[in-house]
Amino acid sequence: MNGWLAAACALLIGGIFPALCGVCTGPVRRRVQAQNLATVLAALTLLLLSQGYARPSYTDMALALAVLGPAGTLVYERLLGEELRSDRPPAPVTRAMTVFSVAPVPLVVLPVCAAATPGRTTVKLLLIGCLLVAGSAVCMRALTTPPGGDEPVGQ
Repeated sequence: MNGWLAAACALLIGGIFPALCGVCTGPVRRRVQAQNLATVLAALTLLLLSQGYARPSYTDMALALAVLGPAGTLVYERLLGEELRSDRPPAPVTRAMTVFSVAPVPLVVLPVCAAATPGRTTVKLLLIGCLLVAGSAVCMRALTTPPGGDEPVGQ
């Protein structure tokens, strides 16, 4: 077992399994946010496994997940909009959730880029990282912002 595989195992145990527990239990808001976090962490795990096993096809799966994961979260937000609007979290909690879902991306993508061969592979890894950050930020904003902008609740 090399360091990449050990990091993938640590991400699975420390990140994906708790996120999957959040997907399976609790209120609807937490389930959808945990689903968004689980897709980000799964894509990062695929990047680590790609480097650990020297299989570039895992990078392609991470790219597909980086594109389709936020789309799935936004579909859930659209379908469950009424339930999600009923209990909006306060602003500090919103910021913390966004940071927590975006922070692991550069911690994984940048070392994998440094270890990868320069060229198209590096560009693909950086594209995956940008898609994960942008998708996660957009989804968290959609899940935590009331419709119509930043109106105070109760008016």
